[in-house]
Amino acid sequence: MHPKDANPAHPIHDLLSTRWSPYAFSGRPVETTVLCSLFEAARWAASSFNEQPWRYLVATKEDTDGYAKMLSCLVEANQTWAKSAPVLAIGVASLRFSRNDKPNKVAYHDLGLASANLTVEAGAHGLSVHQMAGIEPDEVRRVYSVPEGYEPLTALAIGYAAPAEEAPEEFRERDLSPRPRNPLDAFVFADSWGEAAVWAGRDSA
Repeated sequence: MHPKDANPAHPIHDLLSTRWSPYAFSGRPVETTVLCSLFEAARWAASSFNEQPWRYLVATKEDTDGYAKMLSCLVEANQTWAKSAPVLAIGVASLRFSRNDKPNKVAYHDLGLASANLTVEAGAHGLSVHQMAGIEPDEVRRVYSVPEGYEPLTALAIGYAAPAEEAPEEFRERDLSPRPRNPLDAFVFADSWGEAAVWAGRDSA
């Protein structure tokens, strides 16, 4: 059992309980067929009015120039460890509905669903995904010519996890420390705000 594995209070799927975000990745490349499966999983995420507002910019280490370009779009602290991942991606949200050009207030939510699908599918292939908010949106817009109406939001480092000892020193402890979580009664409410649902007792890991 890895120190990052969850100790859930209630049964959940192994793909969820063993999911975590490593700071160290091995040099093993991700096969193209597997990469396609990851984004196919993202493709089938739920979205408001089936708008599918997600877009992904993707770079693999096989494309040296493309990888360097994407790495430059991460904040410096994230570049330090993410450069070991064989695949980098940036999630972009389309902010307006194509059906009526009205603002899509759940575009960020739906991009998150797509990335969650991708992350679970990655786990099924033995891969790990580390999602991060630390990007330079203006740099993404500049180097990729992202048009108006689209918002670069998050980045993903994708690959096979390596031992924590291979992470930059300042991140090693993070790869070994447990993942605490709030109990259900801290966020599952009924009747009024802050009033925990009766069935969401404080029986948590």
